[in-house]
Amino acid sequence: MDDIFASGPFISGLLLGTSLIIAIGAQNAYVLRQGLLRSHVAVITTICFLSDAALIAAGILGLGTLIQRNPDWLTIVALIGGVFLITYGALAFKRALHPSTLKPTQDGKSSLSKVVLITLALTWGNPHVYLDTVVLIGGLSAQYPGTERFSFGLGATTGSALWFYSLGFGARFLAPLFAKPIAWRILDLTIAAVMWALAWSLLRPLV
Repeated sequence: MDDIFASGPFISGLLLGTSLIIAIGAQNAYVLRQGLLRSHVAVITTICFLSDAALIAAGILGLGTLIQRNPDWLTIVALIGGVFLITYGALAFKRALHPSTLKPTQDGKSSLSKVVLITLALTWGNPHVYLDTVVLIGGLSAQYPGTERFSFGLGATTGSALWFYSLGFGARFLAPLFAKPIAWRILDLTIAAVMWALAWSLLRPLV
């Protein structure tokens, strides 16, 4: 087992998986916000990690090649994801107009069911996650034979776990900064801009 974690494929998978997921996106923005609010952080980060692990496993097992041969699937997901991102961006913009209400003691009480549904939608409704995990990681894993492919996928999965748990539970150290309403306003305006930019990037090729 030690050989797997110290191997070249594991390190390559770890670096690739981490570099792909660190990019600012709707999912990361939501994890950060909920981490600041300390709202169901363990549930959110675990959903994100397990979703990534499942998608990476699917890519390693060959689903990436199948999706590449059926681009219509990604088109459907792009439409659904684009509409969701536009809507969530509008909600973030609305929150930014009233930053005085954005305090952990108030806004951090979202129901567990609501948080789970939003996390699942941001994760599984984003075509980029399929491109990164299933297609890209799955495709690159094909260069490794046997157990080395498993080691590569394990490295990518480990990178996902390190990132999401660090982002979710590390966000609390930024809490003093977000004690001021202006910080919440800037965060929500940034989230809205990211959501709409991602929605445009998804829908533009379909126009």
